Amino acid sequence: MAQCDVCGNDYDKAFEVRRGDESYVFDSFECAIHRLAPTCAHCGCRIIGHGVEADGRIFCCAHCGNQAGITQLADRA
Repeated sequence: MAQCDVCGNDYDKAFEVRRGDESYVFDSFECAIHRLAPTCAHCGCRIIGHGVEADGRIFCCAHCGNQAGITQLADRA
């Protein structure tokens, strides 16, 4: 069994994620998100969708970007 890099759980259905030269083992998507998903520069939530980027920062939505003073961002619907 493989051990999750986040919670340490030994799990027979663990999976591996590779990003560049790094490799991680997780027992759930929840742990993968906790380790790999970026956080919003305004509210701090984990960004598991596309997010928006501006001025070298990433935000979960245009509203958070606007709250951080970046007014050119707009959510696409």
